[in-house]
Amino acid sequence: MSRIGLAFSSFFRLLFGKRLAPEAAKFLPEDAIKALLPAVPEKAPEKPAEKKVEKPAEKKAEPSPAEKPAAPKKPDGSAQRDGALALLALLQREGRLVDFLREPLDSYGDADIGAAARDVHRGCKKVLEQCFTLEAVMPGEEDTKVSVPRGFDPGEVRLIGEARGEPPFAGTLRHHGWRATKTQLPALADGVDRAIVAPAEVEV
Repeated sequence: MSRIGLAFSSFFRLLFGKRLAPEAAKFLPEDAIKALLPAVPEKAPEKPAEKKVEKPAEKKAEPSPAEKPAAPKKPDGSAQRDGALALLALLQREGRLVDFLREPLDSYGDADIGAAARDVHRGCKKVLEQCFTLEAVMPGEEDTKVSVPRGFDPGEVRLIGEARGEPPFAGTLRHHGWRATKTQLPALADGVDRAIVAPAEVEV
């Protein structure tokens, strides 16, 4: 291709946004050639590979006390203790039972003990009737002949003497026993020291 033809070709190529033919490059100054060539992006320097640091395994959060299952409640002995002390306080208040049992009786005659026992009996009987309903375990008169059946409950019938063989046993009723069919202890008020069976009394 002649220079004139190359010049026309280059003009129209530039006019329509096309690249120059390779033959036209040798007629251009070096600076123009660099400007016309497509820019080559510089290669970014490679970064050193980062070491992957493994995070320690996260500990599972412990459940809050509200989320933890409630531990089974252990039997509370305080209720039985308070009930027993309340009953003892009643027997002391109505029959002076604690005073009577704590008093040495060796220096007293039978008549004096009998007189004091009447008051204790009267007051304690009142408490017993108010708090319990009782019935005989084995109905019948004492010193009468009875039969203890096969399969009896040793908690209900206690054999006295020497039992031979297998039940049923024939014997003599020495005591008919007692079974509580109803119990009605007084309500326990809060804030009361149950260890005080009887308060001290001061006359002023």
